[in-house]
Amino acid sequence: MGPQWLTFVCVCVLAASTTLSEAFPTQETLVVAKSETPSTTPSVSTSHEQSSTPPSTERPLLPLKLTEMDVRSEVAMRYAHTAVVTTVKNPAHRAQEATFRVLLPETAFISGFTMILDGTPYKAYVKEKEEAKQIFNDAVSHGLGAAHIAAKARDSNHFTVSVNVEPNKTAVFNLTYEELLGRRNNVYNHAINLHPGVVVPKLTVTVHIKEAQKITVLRVPEVRTGNEIDATETDTPNSGAVIDRGHDDREATITFTPDINEQRRLMEIYAEKSKESQHGLWRPQSEHDKPIDGILGQFVVQYDVDRPKDGEILVNDGYFVHFFAPTALPPLAKHVVFVLDTSGSMSGRKINQLQQAMHTILSELNPGDYFSIVEFASSVTVHDLKEALEEPTRKEYNYYSWDYEKPATLLPPSPATPENISKAKVIVSRMTADGGTNIASALNVAVDLINKGVGWKPETNATSSTTPSTIEPIPEPAERKLAEVKPAEEKSEAKELDVAKEEKSLEPIIIFLTDGDPTVGETDPTRIINRISEKNSGVNKASLFSLAFGEDADRKFLRKISLRNEGFMRHIYEAADAALQLHDFYRQVSSPLLADVKFIYPADQVKKDSLTKHNFRTYYSGGETVVAGRVADGAVEISPHIIGICGVDDGFTKKRYEIFPKVPVSRNVGEYLPLERLWAYLTIKQLLDERDAADQPADKEKEDTPEKKALSIALRYEFVTPLTSLVVVKPNATNAVNAESVDKPNDYGFSKRVLYKIAGRVGVPGPMYSNYHSGPQHSKFLLSRQSHTTWHQGFGPNIKTNRIAGQLYTTTPAPPPPPSFTTESSLKKYHIENLPWLQELLSPGSSTLNITVTKSEPNGTQSNTFVELELSTNAADDPPKEAGGDQKCAPSTNSVEGLCVYVSRCSAAVNMTATTYPEFHCKVENKYAGICCPSDMVDVKSN
Repeated sequence: MGPQWLTFVCVCVLAASTTLSEAFPTQETLVVAKSETPSTTPSVSTSHEQSSTPPSTERPLLPLKLTEMDVRSEVAMRYAHTAVVTTVKNPAHRAQEATFRVLLPETAFISGFTMILDGTPYKAYVKEKEEAKQIFNDAVSHGLGAAHIAAKARDSNHFTVSVNVEPNKTAVFNLTYEELLGRRNNVYNHAINLHPGVVVPKLTVTVHIKEAQKITVLRVPEVRTGNEIDATETDTPNSGAVIDRGHDDREATITFTPDINEQRRLMEIYAEKSKESQHGLWRPQSEHDKPIDGILGQFVVQYDVDRPKDGEILVNDGYFVHFFAPTALPPLAKHVVFVLDTSGSMSGRKINQLQQAMHTILSELNPGDYFSIVEFASSVTVHDLKEALEEPTRKEYNYYSWDYEKPATLLPPSPATPENISKAKVIVSRMTADGGTNIASALNVAVDLINKGVGWKPETNATSSTTPSTIEPIPEPAERKLAEVKPAEEKSEAKELDVAKEEKSLEPIIIFLTDGDPTVGETDPTRIINRISEKNSGVNKASLFSLAFGEDADRKFLRKISLRNEGFMRHIYEAADAALQLHDFYRQVSSPLLADVKFIYPADQVKKDSLTKHNFRTYYSGGETVVAGRVADGAVEISPHIIGICGVDDGFTKKRYEIFPKVPVSRNVGEYLPLERLWAYLTIKQLLDERDAADQPADKEKEDTPEKKALSIALRYEFVTPLTSLVVVKPNATNAVNAESVDKPNDYGFSKRVLYKIAGRVGVPGPMYSNYHSGPQHSKFLLSRQSHTTWHQGFGPNIKTNRIAGQLYTTTPAPPPPPSFTTESSLKKYHIENLPWLQELLSPGSSTLNITVTKSEPNGTQSNTFVELELSTNAADDPPKEAGGDQKCAPSTNSVEGLCVYVSRCSAAVNMTATTYPEFHCKVENKYAGICCPSDMVDVKSN
């Protein structure tokens, strides 16, 4: 998946009617969801910084203090679980609004969020978005406002929440997110955005890596701006990072604790690099285009591991993950068609960067490769390398003429010899930008070139065309039958591969770059996608990689056409390093090592329909292929059969590749590995890709659609995805508010998808905004994307003001209704109805308890850790127990040494509360909800 811009737009529900009030029965509610618009706000701000406020005669407020920021990332088997914990103190005499912001990696899913306000925790829950549709419509029908600001952060999602902090109180924010680290150019990249907004007295970043194989490469480059390509071994290392390797080279801990002076230095470097990157760019200016303060940059850890010859298969607790990254293979020879946009919008720095990148890319073509250069604007040209020997002629374009109907002349691809590469560079250097954007014809020509292959001769009449510029529907050829193989059919597939290995063909690749929408010829993206996908099929189907250059390219269209054609989309940011970005992308796909790779697992070893994607068009050098699934009941081993097509030493002929790895399935309770969550993460990602690549939206009535499957898994594992929202509610409140995704043009008229988030009111009295209102006040949680927007809420005789971008709205508030909803206890399912306090800690729709454990540090401060515990549905008959017997623990509920047992086995648990339980909690079997119980209060019947 390519980078996305993400924006949160908030709608504050002012309870102007009873209908809206009833829609929000919870006291504190916050909705978080994903979108695709940019964002650039700092990480901590106060209400008086965010908007112009009425003059006050009171003494000046002391500003909020960001006292601590602790980022901890646990990376196990390439799967990263990162927690960002921020502590904010309000030293002022009245409440102030603090805004917590985190920039997440683009590939990450939020998996948890908790706030602790004045010692009270507020836990987030993941809910389906559909529930919010009617609430959103009600808010709009009452004329309530919405506000948003765009911001920029490469390869990131943006999470923002604002909350009032009481006088002389502290707020603690904890956000967790998870991601499977991708392998690019032979290393895994783990990037953590450090955007605190201000210097932090105590800033700590800790990354702990644990792998089953030895860590062979480990480097920490200097903190980066986030606008740079991946670091390499030649980059300067981070002198402030401390690396502690484990004794067996399978673990490593990296710690980074920049002091205030170092933070200021990094902020200055970030600001300077950002200016250099944007130098020479022009775009419409707005009040939102302000310098961003308090950004240190990206803290990056890169590593790689030793690799068993036949790949690495890990099995744990009923799940397996198969990592596959062979290296000792020669690259397959390829036929690459470069499809380059030279329309008028590419003029200036863009086309210069394209030319610079192409010079480097052409130099890296391998012997045995073939290449074609297709240039397109209003019309399409397949370049003949002989042009390099002729006098250059300037192309004449008239955007409004019918030149785009002039068909292109196809020419055979050229072998990648030094002489041909030199000629191609001359041709690229002569390219100029002018005309419209005829994407349909350009891709049509590219697929025609792929289908014709190499070694053919052009027609005698050079002016005739073998390719019409308008696309007509083309019947789909018979597919190469390498797509789906059952274990019993391996012999028949082997025969087909024996035939395939005799083929002397090249690996077909289309690299398509554009900076805009289709404006000439066929302009309907859906028709272009469908017709190109129909045509690009069969034995010689090409992988199509789309490069969206700049902000104006239709990334949704480019992503879909790539997904439909065995490729992916990348966003090339319009910045000083665009040429490096293009080259960095090409390095990732320049060396295909295997084609038509299939992972075949015996039916008696893997549960039906549990496998993630296991057929891959191509494996590229420097990357990694990952397959995950659930182990079948009774399976004693996992022994897949991996087949594919590889190259031999001459780089041209293809032959069969085949290996038979094997790993036993252990039934012993061993060390926990995050394989189940990795499987869930990977499955959701691939189901969303499948949904996005579909011809048309799936039937909502069907239960087995990719979207329904992805939603079910996301809710089960509490991942925030495009299908779910994150909702914060006060303990004991269970009703949810969610978000709806719609299309809305942005400030400059471009169509961007934005998400409306709805923030619910609260009904708890408190002295908030006392200088503006008198009488009972109400706290709130609010999603905000604007550094200049503040919401004020008051009740009683006072009015309620809502200041949005300089506009003031006034309404007469209605008092909040008392909670009138009831929730059927879900504890019966777990046979613990006698412990009703557990309901407060139980995540709705899941079996997970979420608690916050507070620990006193030696220096007198306190730290908070957020812990997840599981409940068992078998607690009545077979409560969880340690295999070696109950383990000793301290302190127990009567302050002496006790035994760690499952909660239902301890009679003392009846007198426990949701507040006191964290102090005495423990884990049974390393995951189940336990309690340190006095030995004389343990239910011995369950032993």
